[in-house]
Amino acid sequence: MRKIKCVGILTSGGDAPGMNAAIRAVTRSAIASGLQVKAIYRGYEGLINNEIKEFTTENVSNIIQRGGTILKTARSTEFLTVEGRKRAYDNMVEQNIDALVVIGGNGSLAGARIFAEEYDVPCIGLPGTIDNDLNGTDSTIGYDTTLNTIMECVDKIRDTATSHERIFFVEVMGRDAGFLAQNSAIATGAEAAIIPEDSTNADQLEQFIGRGIRKSKNSSIVLVSESPKCGAMYYAERVRKEYPEYDVRVSILGHLQRGGSPSANDRILASRLGVGAVQALKEGQRNVMIGIRNDEVVYVPFSNAIKSNKPVKKELIDVLGILSI
Repeated sequence: MRKIKCVGILTSGGDAPGMNAAIRAVTRSAIASGLQVKAIYRGYEGLINNEIKEFTTENVSNIIQRGGTILKTARSTEFLTVEGRKRAYDNMVEQNIDALVVIGGNGSLAGARIFAEEYDVPCIGLPGTIDNDLNGTDSTIGYDTTLNTIMECVDKIRDTATSHERIFFVEVMGRDAGFLAQNSAIATGAEAAIIPEDSTNADQLEQFIGRGIRKSKNSSIVLVSESPKCGAMYYAERVRKEYPEYDVRVSILGHLQRGGSPSANDRILASRLGVGAVQALKEGQRNVMIGIRNDEVVYVPFSNAIKSNKPVKKELIDVLGILSI
């Protein structure tokens, strides 16, 4: 096995609060272990275009509290091609990068897995996504901060919903995973959450109307996971048509969910995972995601981390149902 002397680091896909803390942790941990660090800007696109710079410990000073990612990020269609990955590998060889640390979500880690298989490059993934939808880790970098951001927004919406006796449909991110909607609904005392995992044959809107507002409530808040077909606007239109007696409003939180200074939990998580990534490389690990399970750092094979949708616990759905009476 080739001895690792230089580690490349990149952030890919959607940004998440805490990515900078992870960049800082990987950089300083690698340098402390006698390794060189090369920062790759704009994700896989930057690797293809050779946007690479050597990092020292000073490059990551005063970034732990900043949202977003100082390395920038991008979604690369070229990296999906054989030719694009060949260019990326050639640049790694030219820059003497022996291993790659990829901070990102499902698509980013899937890309790292293919790249590692094609070119026998040791790749380590860090779960950087606000959706919390990667298997093998209890939480992903950015999830806690985003949950708190949503909670603060919904608390404010609650004030106006109560004043005007309205139903508010609040749309949050998480197209394929309902963790943000479900847990922010519990945290804010919302009346319901409409999430992809609960999309059985039962009509979630009918369940909500029947259980909640018809009985005793003159204002309600429903958290809805974003969806191109049945997001918050879809459900609001249905209420206007099917239950015209209710005053309905929609609030789509959008990209403000991605911003903001990372929470203490996300800074600590990112720091532990970043150090864990370098430790994994020193141990000869490859093609694994670093996760946290039961407060312990674990190594999760890429194939397990991205293999299927991570389920929302039914217990959480039950808790919301009980508390929304």
